[in-house]
Amino acid sequence: VVSWNAMISAYAQNGHLREALELFFQMQVEGMTPDKITFLAILNGCSPEALPTGRLIHSFIAERGFESDVVVANAIVNFYGKCGSLEDARRMFDKILHRDVVSWTSMIATYAQHGQGKMALQLFKHMRQEGVVPDKIAFMTVLDACASMVDLTEGKLIHVLAVQRGVELDVIVGNAIVNMYGKCGSVEDARRIFDNMPERDVVSWSNMIAAYAQQGYGKEALQLFEVMQFKNVIPDDITFLSILSACSHAGLVEEGHHYFISMSKDFCMTPTAEHYACMIDLLGRAGRLHEAENFINRMPFEPGLSAWMSFLGACRIHDDVERGKHAVEHVLAVDPENAATYVCLSNINAAAGRWDAVADVRKVMADRGMRKERGHSFIEVNNCVHEFVVGG
Repeated sequence: VVSWNAMISAYAQNGHLREALELFFQMQVEGMTPDKITFLAILNGCSPEALPTGRLIHSFIAERGFESDVVVANAIVNFYGKCGSLEDARRMFDKILHRDVVSWTSMIATYAQHGQGKMALQLFKHMRQEGVVPDKIAFMTVLDACASMVDLTEGKLIHVLAVQRGVELDVIVGNAIVNMYGKCGSVEDARRIFDNMPERDVVSWSNMIAAYAQQGYGKEALQLFEVMQFKNVIPDDITFLSILSACSHAGLVEEGHHYFISMSKDFCMTPTAEHYACMIDLLGRAGRLHEAENFINRMPFEPGLSAWMSFLGACRIHDDVERGKHAVEHVLAVDPENAATYVCLSNINAAAGRWDAVADVRKVMADRGMRKERGHSFIEVNNCVHEFVVGG
């Protein structure tokens, strides 16, 4: 069995799920019985697109009685979470008789990663009530949930718990705390935690730069980036996304162009679609739509949805109807059911006083059964987070 498991694991870990499954069935034909290592190897190798395959493997696991093994059960929860199948993940989680910290953390992460921050927080509290002591991964996960909800009050409480557990100085937890304060708009607290971290990695620097960028402190973000390089910390692609975002929000066009070129020239990085979208957003916000359009046309690969959506947003801001219509055509070619595209085109036409065109767009949306997505926002008043919903 060990030899079979080694080969199955090698295939699964390197993205060759089909070959792993062929070996899985072949070993049984040859009289070998899969053990929990076999099932763990295949589950961990299943991509988010392989939900049907994962369900099939889950059925084999149940038949062989391995669902009662907490390690296997945790892997099942993690797999369903990775696939976005929250109900399946929770159903498996609820069946685990003796949950460990990994069980709880996997389910909390599933909620947090799929926009269910409130459920993640509730489960974290339930976990503590059950006497399970959260580890650093659990703290990181629940702090990310607070960040996604912009819940500063809960984030501060989790921070206090991390201090009490003595894990706030761990680089993973420290990074999550910096990210939480940054996303919640408390840049001073984020910087205080960042400065007190005994060890910083590239994520630490990127999170602090992102905190400045998200709150409109463009020059502070660039200054910190310079310090980062002085400290010989090599930036990664996420760092450059934060830097380009900072330049975009601060209107620093020339600086943004410099850093975009620097990626490949000084750091041998190939800009991704997200980096190009940031540059298009930067040029678009500055009203330089002609340059943004040329930038799209010079991309070394086919512009994706993010590039055209950035350009479309700029056309809306500056009421450029013709370029907006051109952008809409490209967005709909990629995502024909994107209601936000039609709404944006309607707004562009409305700003230009083209009410017949507005009516035409709305008729198309009605004919296709589309409706504008509801807008959500969160504000904190007297230590209570309120959610506001508009439209729908």
